[in-house]
Amino acid sequence: MKASQSHIHTIRGLRYHVRTWGEAHAPKLFLLHGWMDVSASFQFLVDALRREWFVIAPDWRGFGLSEWAREGYWFPDYYADLDQLLDIYTPDAPAELVGHSMGGNIACTYAGIRPQRVAHLVSLEGFGLARVAPDAAPGRYARWLDELKAPPRFTPYASFDAVAARLMKRNPRMTDEQARFLAQHWARRAGPAEVVLNSDPRHKTVNPVLNRIEELIACWRRVTAPVLWVASAEAKRLPSRTDSPEQFAERKAAFPDFRFHTLDECGHMMHHDQPQRLAEIIEGFLRR
Repeated sequence: MKASQSHIHTIRGLRYHVRTWGEAHAPKLFLLHGWMDVSASFQFLVDALRREWFVIAPDWRGFGLSEWAREGYWFPDYYADLDQLLDIYTPDAPAELVGHSMGGNIACTYAGIRPQRVAHLVSLEGFGLARVAPDAAPGRYARWLDELKAPPRFTPYASFDAVAARLMKRNPRMTDEQARFLAQHWARRAGPAEVVLNSDPRHKTVNPVLNRIEELIACWRRVTAPVLWVASAEAKRLPSRTDSPEQFAERKAAFPDFRFHTLDECGHMMHHDQPQRLAEIIEGFLRR
């Protein structure tokens, strides 16, 4: 495995952990992880990259080794965190962004908010959130109020091996070696016989603010960077499966310079299942 380095920055008052691979003089590539994931999850993808990159992968607030936020978690905070991270690592040049799932959604919206800061954008299974009808608002607000009184919690595990077994159960393609590696980064020891996930369980609190696809599309239309969406042929819990064909086409048409690729033999965690093929797709796109 390629060796990584850990760095700590203060981002908007929070202790932020950023993992890097490679030498700082090499071309920069930002990898943005998804919900309930961590920066180390990209290790297999980084190992498969052919070009020499300086890879920069933050643990988003409340995930991995980054500090938890007392006031909860909102997408605008992620846009602001990314804005400051780019100020630290690439203040004078637009960035090459690759985001998975939530990280892809953050990158897509940010690229429309700050189009001059993004050179290329690759979104892996991050195509915007599902459409929500306005009449869902009362129930969502009520659920949010209930969860503030009784916040979600994670069930602890007896060992890191138990975490690895859970990862392999959720993703049958994952090898034992991959699962053991990820378990050490996704979880931490909380006691002699207790291992807990290395993320704030409040991420599971329902978002009371309904997703407004019209706002996302308005941002996407301002993106000037070339955009590549990569979709799993097998994943089932994404807007591409719940939208009508016309609605999903509207999402894709929002980007002025857009490409779409479907990757076979992988699930949602394509950077675990097909890191070699995914690295080829990403680097081929970035060579444009």
